[in-house]
Amino acid sequence: MSAKYLYAEFRAQPGHADALAALVAGYGSDVSGESGNLRFDAHRVSEDRDRFFVYEQYVDEAAFQAHLATPHCAAFNEAIAPLVAGGGSTLTWLDPVTP
Repeated sequence: MSAKYLYAEFRAQPGHADALAALVAGYGSDVSGESGNLRFDAHRVSEDRDRFFVYEQYVDEAAFQAHLATPHCAAFNEAIAPLVAGGGSTLTWLDPVTP
């Protein structure tokens, strides 16, 4: 069993950053309540308030797949599509640095 780490980045369409921030905050509450989620940290970039950065950690691949299958995941992705440049986020997968 290996934990899954990722971050998502996205940019709000002009004039939609605050609405997007509200959606992200609500979604974060839902995701944090999932049994396999260990971390959901959402941020706006200080120098560019239209840019968002979300760090997520899941117990394992199965927990991440369960997350993708939740109704709130589908609803969130549908809701943000018109508010985000490019229609969605860019995901980057991470591996821990270990000695």
